[in-house]
This record gives sequence, C-alpha cells and structure tokens, in this order.
Amino acid sequence: MSLFHREAPRALLQDKIDLIDFAFSRFDLRSFADLGGVWGVEGGYTFYTLEKHSVSAATLVDTHPTAVVTDRARKFAQLRLVTGNFGDESIAAQVGDVDAVLLFDVLLHQVAPDWDRVLEMYAPQTRCFIIYNQQWTGSEATVRLLELGEEEYFKNVPVDGTEEPYVGLFRKLDEKHPDHDRPWRDVHHIWQWGITDRDLRAKVESLGFRLQFMKNYGPFGDLEHFENHAFVFCR
Repeated sequence: MSLFHREAPRALLQDKIDLIDFAFSRFDLRSFADLGGVWGVEGGYTFYTLEKHSVSAATLVDTHPTAVVTDRARKFAQLRLVTGNFGDESIAAQVGDVDAVLLFDVLLHQVAPDWDRVLEMYAPQTRCFIIYNQQWTGSEATVRLLELGEEEYFKNVPVDGTEEPYVGLFRKLDEKHPDHDRPWRDVHHIWQWGITDRDLRAKVESLGFRLQFMKNYGPFGDLEHFENHAFVFCR
C-alpha cells in the first residue's frame, strides 16, 4: 500500500488556462509534454489543451497515473501516457521532441536530479517552457528547504507535519522511501526548493531561451515567502 496521499482533484486554475491559451496561440505550438500533470487535477491541463488547441501529439508523464486519467486518455489518439519520474533520463528519452514542456507546480519538488538539471535535460527537446511555480521570495538565492531545519521548514511549507507524507519527515530523511529507490530527502512528494525568479531565469536563459511572458499571481496561500509566478520561455 502506498504512503503517497492522494487528495481529491481540484478545479483547474484560470491563471494556468490563460497561460496555456497565450502560449499555444502566440507560438503556434502543436505538441507538448505535461510533466507531473496528474497530481491533484487528474491530468486536467493536458485534457484542456487537447480539447481547446490543435495538438498533433501530447505526452502526460507522472509516477502515479489514475484510472480517471487512463480512461479519459482513451478519447485522444494523439496522447501518450508515460508512467515514471520525469527526472529520469530514460523517461525524458521516451518523451522525445515536443514544441512545449508544461511544468506546473512541479519544479520546486525536483531533486536528484535537481530542478535545474531537469531543465537542462528537456531543453534540447523543446522550444518552449511553460512554467507555473511557487517561487521563493525569502532570500536572494535559491534554498533547499530541508536545510532550513525542521522548525523553519514547516514555517515555509503549506503543511504542519501532521499529514502524510510529512509525518515524522525529519526522523526518516535518510530512510528509503517505500515506493521509490531513494531516501525520503530525495522524493518529489514533499516540498524541496525555494526557487528564486533570478535563479530560474538565469538557468533557462543560459540554455538558450528568452523570456516571453512573466506574471506574479500573488501569494501562495498564507505563506510569507512563496508567490505563484508564471513564465513562458521560448527560443
């Protein structure tokens, strides 16, 4: 039995829908990969994009596909479902070349490889990154949240340590996760990074992309040091 807690699907966020509409219309995108797009929304942004835009090929990647997603996917001949961690090079190879990569609420979770290495992996395979991420405003430089210590960690994430998978987290950081061949400190189910806009932009621009759109959508819940920011980078 998995210890990975699955919450009920949330409604799609209009800010993300608008971001998709802008990018696909402005840059004539015909193929895409939605990385980690099952969690919480049952692949909703993949299916929205397929229904509203002229897409010839799409890939939805997640470690935990659901019956809802697999059933709905049968309606779209141009959609492939890939089960696995999109940070694995073998998964990136399966994704292949696409016009756009969607990274919604996932970069801050990526470790081993870290978020910046994930961008490096997919950069040669795409011409646009469409990113919506909870961005860190608590310092000038990006931080690994676990390194803040237990007290500061839970001050800066939207959980209080009483729900899975956060229960007893700091006591088991070096134990192997039951569902992944890696320690708890390196699983993507928990908040991992506070990524600054400066560092995100520097990384993506160093890979040959130009910022085409950026918007601050305001605070993430009641967290003092996180805001929802959106980006489109293309080349």
